[in-house]
Amino acid sequence: MSRPVERKAHPLSMRLPETDIAIIDRAAALRGRSRTDFVRDATVRAAEDALMETTPIRMSPAGFKMFMAALSGPAAPVPEMVELFKRTAPWESKASPSYTDAAPRGEDAAKRKSRAGKRR
Repeated sequence: MSRPVERKAHPLSMRLPETDIAIIDRAAALRGRSRTDFVRDATVRAAEDALMETTPIRMSPAGFKMFMAALSGPAAPVPEMVELFKRTAPWESKASPSYTDAAPRGEDAAKRKSRAGKRR
């Protein structure tokens, strides 16, 4: 005789406008996921965020002193961050056009501005 199997998943039903479904489907497709997986992950993530915002952090008095000492002490550089900030940003490389090439500056910009003021 077989025993009934306990369901591990619980259905959740929602009524949403077509526009919301279209946005969800588009985002789910971009992530390569089903609508159900996408909505479940987004909902659980939002629920975890809400819980983390309201969950008190408990620590011993000694732990709190150590925590406060760490916050109050001098900052120490993180080697990976130092290296990251030394790199040239992709938009600053010589291969890509610079902002100054795309937007005229100086005298030309001033002339256009004065002409625009005279038209008013």
